[in-house]
Amino acid sequence: YDFFINIVCRFDGLDFLKKMKGKTIMFIGDSVSANNWQSLLCLLHQAVGPRSNITSFTKDPLSSVTFQEYGVTIQVFTTHYLVDIENEKNGRVLKLDSLKNGAIWKQADVLIFNTWLWWYRRGPKQPWDYIQSDGKIVNDMDRMAAFRIGLTTWAKWVSTYVNPIKTKVFFQGISPFHYHGVEWNEPGATNCGAETTPFNGSTYPGEEPLALKVLKEVLFSGAKSVKLLDITFLSQLRKNGHPSKYNKFGMDCTHWCVSGVPDTWNTIIYAQL
Repeated sequence: YDFFINIVCRFDGLDFLKKMKGKTIMFIGDSVSANNWQSLLCLLHQAVGPRSNITSFTKDPLSSVTFQEYGVTIQVFTTHYLVDIENEKNGRVLKLDSLKNGAIWKQADVLIFNTWLWWYRRGPKQPWDYIQSDGKIVNDMDRMAAFRIGLTTWAKWVSTYVNPIKTKVFFQGISPFHYHGVEWNEPGATNCGAETTPFNGSTYPGEEPLALKVLKEVLFSGAKSVKLLDITFLSQLRKNGHPSKYNKFGMDCTHWCVSGVPDTWNTIIYAQL
């Protein structure tokens, strides 16, 4: 983590746009990727001012914003699992060994991937009926095992189709949530609603998420050209960084306020680039 030691600057939006002139940056993942995308757009818009020529379009699953003076395009491609979900006669099938959206992704100059939030969804919020892996279709399987298989399929795609000389590839890491107060030494807390300050200390009582360990293993073994944006620990400390009760959809201790924690994620991206 030498880049953490060497960061001595704050995010400079104009410098970012000048250095990325003519480039396209694409966030690929779930709503946490959208969170990161929104943060970067706000940082850049603040830098160029309200009179700058900015154009945008949305055609699901892709949203795109271009800063015309610099030819810099910032995009987000929504995909909950990175791998495919396909409608078949028996229902919606999550295909752990299939990835068909890559042709769109690899056109960008910087790719920032993320997936994790949806892997344990069940009931009405689960967007698939069956899982397919290695040619076999099952009703369900161990979700962490499924996560590993899906990541491995993605890692093989990166190694096969992405030219690391032309395209910089990052994985956003695992964004933590704050619904269990025992993780920050408040056993009575069942959400982040009452949290107004960061966790005080340089260590976090809660454990490193197992998903992060799996991600690191897959990156090390199958996608060595991908840089990990290891945002987990710094985000764990920010138990006060969520929309909480101010999200109109209910208590939200999963996503992050903008401006806020995602601005730090983008500062790390800026330093890495």
